[in-house]
Amino acid sequence: MAPAKEPVAFLGIGTMGHAMATSALRASIPTIVWNRNAAATRDLAELGAKVAETPVDAARQADIVVTMVTDANVVVSIAQDQGMLAALAPGAVWVQMSTIGVAGIERVAALVGAERSDVTLIDAPVSGSKDPAEQGKLTIFASGPNEVRSRLDPLFDALGQRTIWVGPVGAGSRLKLVANAWLALAAEAVNTSVALARRFGLEAETVANALGGGPLVSPWQAAKLKRIAQGDYSVQFALSLALKDVHLALEAAGDGPFRALASLADEWQQVVDDGLGDSDLTVVTWALEQKEGESQP
Repeated sequence: MAPAKEPVAFLGIGTMGHAMATSALRASIPTIVWNRNAAATRDLAELGAKVAETPVDAARQADIVVTMVTDANVVVSIAQDQGMLAALAPGAVWVQMSTIGVAGIERVAALVGAERSDVTLIDAPVSGSKDPAEQGKLTIFASGPNEVRSRLDPLFDALGQRTIWVGPVGAGSRLKLVANAWLALAAEAVNTSVALARRFGLEAETVANALGGGPLVSPWQAAKLKRIAQGDYSVQFALSLALKDVHLALEAAGDGPFRALASLADEWQQVVDDGLGDSDLTVVTWALEQKEGESQP
């Protein structure tokens, strides 16, 4: 017998939260949504979601609450300052899916332990950007107590194509940092190689045709190459957010020998400082090859 589909509240309806709530509605999961800017929830209401006025209102209607926001400070603000954690019913599950790093998830776990030991915290950041989120094809790095896993199966099956359970709370966030370091370095391979090719008088299409279909280029990189060749830097994964995740990885690693990642962070920070943080992370290609006087993409 299939597990019951418990009501789920999504707090944070940005690009990813919106796509995830849409996937939940598509799977006929009773869905409640809240966002600081209520305009982001209007089309979800048309799809059948209940729109909550506050995080407290959302938490009171749900057995499972998902937070999907920008950083640990926002997560804690919603949970503590805005009252979400106190409003949860005993036995509720809080699924923290934002990428907030090791220190961030430890801070959240300490808060739950101190204030609501009757609530189960699941640490479950996701891998994937806008398109996989809209298609319900995310990869979920889940960690937390075994006893609530079956309750989360309907939700995770709706949101992702694969859920990897990796241990106690905190393990999921650690794995997400590793995955995003991999992604950052893969993106930098594309950015640097295309900029170098253009410095040599070659085009992005030449690089894509030469390397595409071979073992050196992943499908994700091939898609990025195609978008760069078209001059399309519209956001799928914002550079500023990708940089945030790199900083979280470096912070968690401490004084480690990860000089390539640190150098990448310095380079990307300059591009963000130049006002391109809201573009896709491939905009670094344009920044590396720009000529004085060119307008921004």
